[in-house]
Amino acid sequence: MAINNRARQTGPISGQQGTSSSSSTAALSAAVTPVQSPPLSPLRPIELVTQLLTNHAHIWKLAGLLFLFEILLNIFIIKKIPYTEIDWVAYMQEVAGYLRGETDYTKLRGDTGPLVYPAGFVYIYSTLYYATDLGENILRGQWIFMGLYLMTLIVVFSIYAKDKSIPPYVLIPLCLSKRLHSIYVLRLFNDPVAMFFLYAAILAFLNRRWTLSSTLFSLAVSIKMNILLFFPAFGFLLWQTQGIVGTVVQLTNMVLIQVLLSLPFTLHHPESYLNKAFEFSRVFQYQWTVNWKFLDEETFLSQGWAKCLLAGHIVVLFSFVFLRWSRSDGGIFAVIKKGFTASPTVLSIHAQYMQPSHVLTLLFTSNFIGVMFARSLHYQFYAWYFMTLPYLLYQTRIPVVLSLLLLCAIEWSWNVFPATAESSGVLVASHLIILVGLWFGKKSVKDSQKKRS
Repeated sequence: MAINNRARQTGPISGQQGTSSSSSTAALSAAVTPVQSPPLSPLRPIELVTQLLTNHAHIWKLAGLLFLFEILLNIFIIKKIPYTEIDWVAYMQEVAGYLRGETDYTKLRGDTGPLVYPAGFVYIYSTLYYATDLGENILRGQWIFMGLYLMTLIVVFSIYAKDKSIPPYVLIPLCLSKRLHSIYVLRLFNDPVAMFFLYAAILAFLNRRWTLSSTLFSLAVSIKMNILLFFPAFGFLLWQTQGIVGTVVQLTNMVLIQVLLSLPFTLHHPESYLNKAFEFSRVFQYQWTVNWKFLDEETFLSQGWAKCLLAGHIVVLFSFVFLRWSRSDGGIFAVIKKGFTASPTVLSIHAQYMQPSHVLTLLFTSNFIGVMFARSLHYQFYAWYFMTLPYLLYQTRIPVVLSLLLLCAIEWSWNVFPATAESSGVLVASHLIILVGLWFGKKSVKDSQKKRS
């Protein structure tokens, strides 16, 4: 409407000045054409670097450079750094039992113990079993996981690029983790496989492909149940965008996928499958914990400590749900009411204008809270949240320099082996600072204006 009014005003004025209508049209086009970013030129190196690091319009240029760097780095790692066996052989032993016809989860075992992952894990690692010559060709497995890492990186870059407020330099830390590269191409853990499907689900959600998103989310859960740490925010966002009917439809889709994937096991041994694939009471060994080494072993293994962590998780999560996530919509009760009463048209409009920053902050924060209160974190669990950390830090008021120091402190903590009281303390303290930062969020424009006035 503003453009049309402007056009009507321009016509008579131009006519009085003796200008042609085509000149008026050209002037109007020039007025409404968005300002383009200046082209990058190697002849202006300082401007080139500044624009490449800070102008979102160039985010894919920097992403392309980082991607090329990652290809070379991963090739170097695979060729020069020895593979370390931890769980691969056990994975192969577990799926070999299934491929021989065994469907009782209590009898599917490897050197490290019984199979404790859902059915999706069995199918994916059965495929890898054949792709790697019955699990013997480790080098081929490393190349496959290099491909998985690069695909994950593209998906994560795409997720970050959806938020137009993100400067390109936020992508750089994603490519600098020694521990993460080790988890992917030197260890071949299943955590990266689950996270690939999870990130793909988030990207589908950002593109408003609701059924595809819920399908990918359920597939991720079928590989490893740590994905459920994202579910509180995922369910909240479904409710905001789909309402009661759409949420029920998507949750039904997710449950049906789990049921179908588990049928070869649940048709014969349902109890053993449910007890092992989703073993919520599992207790981890103290020697491998990364996050609570400043506690003594007795406290770490105690039910009292487990209940404290669970209580902390619930309190903090619900505090975010009630006091942060629903604040812009008038509070949690307004969100609940809207889900029951809003028409499909209203929900569709709401979903269309939902900011990517809202979606990503909720999902990444939900997972981060779960990681912070996890009863134990093993080294491969770093893949659960590392790629979300730069984004989360950017959503806080923490200065860039301190954000970089926090990333370095967390990375250092995950690279101390075995973990010590000091490394665990640094990790937990860093997590706490980030959590507080997420609680207060970024400064709004109104806050800045008040401060200046």
